[in-house]
Amino acid sequence: MEGIEIRPANVERDAGLIRSIDTSFETQAILDVQADGRGFRLVEKTLESPLSKAFDLGRPDAAHEWERVWLALDGTQAVGVIATQQETWNLRVKIWHLYVDGGHRRRGIGRQLLETALVPAREAGARTAWVETTNLNLPGVRAYERLGFQLCGLDTSLYVGTAAEGEVALFLSRTLV
Repeated sequence: MEGIEIRPANVERDAGLIRSIDTSFETQAILDVQADGRGFRLVEKTLESPLSKAFDLGRPDAAHEWERVWLALDGTQAVGVIATQQETWNLRVKIWHLYVDGGHRRRGIGRQLLETALVPAREAGARTAWVETTNLNLPGVRAYERLGFQLCGLDTSLYVGTAAEGEVALFLSRTLV
């Protein structure tokens, strides 16, 4: 990670940098969610052609749930971002966004962003980190698993009425204590 600086972001000042990060992914396989009686199975399904998707960061400078945001910078170029929210009632830190720019992935930047964000979360008493992604984002699920997260649930209705309708929300968590 030589030459990469991780620093707290000011969402008003850094909104342009945050929006410049490539949040897209491409995959040849997805996690197909199959209802199985009273449960669900996730089956890795190979696609006939690659699927590409980009996640919308919205307006980083608008009102949102994020409490803390960090940027990864390579010189003046933003190459990663993580945004978190502390949930005190269940001692959990919610990761709203964790993205590394396409040209900088698999270099440890996501891990460094995550570990940076977890320091104040632990100091505030968080016992668990939690993140949500879509069943189409198999590369993201694999990345989260490499970062110590495990699947803890899913929601088949979370995206109804949104641009992601038909996808299934997957939830992953990581113990911090």
